[in-house]
Amino acid sequence: MQIHELKRKTKNKKSVQVGRGGKRGKTAGRGTKGQGARAGRKIRPEIRDRIKKIPKLRGYAFNTIQVKPLPIIISSIEKNFENGAVVDINTLIAAKLVEIYKGRNPKVKIVGDKKGNILTKKVTIVGIPVSGAVKAAVEKAGGEVK
Repeated sequence: MQIHELKRKTKNKKSVQVGRGGKRGKTAGRGTKGQGARAGRKIRPEIRDRIKKIPKLRGYAFNTIQVKPLPIIISSIEKNFENGAVVDINTLIAAKLVEIYKGRNPKVKIVGDKKGNILTKKVTIVGIPVSGAVKAAVEKAGGEVK
């Protein structure tokens, strides 16, 4: 190897151009003249005035986002379940009274129908909220609510 055959390990850096030809020459991307072109420029945030004038809602107002439970009428339990059956969310899904929504079990509540809470079968309701009239009807038929 001779001196004229040597090559650099790293390439030469390109020199930064100044003035009309470079990337950030002359005005350096600040436009021309005025407050924005000066060093230490600071513009008053006017949007803050508009934000301050907007009326604010006080307090924690997120109670309205609660999902209401899906009502299940007691007569549908009378039709779809046998005597001595256990009624929970999984058995309701198996009986196709409710559907899984977005991969989750839906919130349900067992309510009475307008005709009167007629229940002749002895069923055990587990892990599902029930209305007071339904609870009385289940206990009257010999079942229980857990």
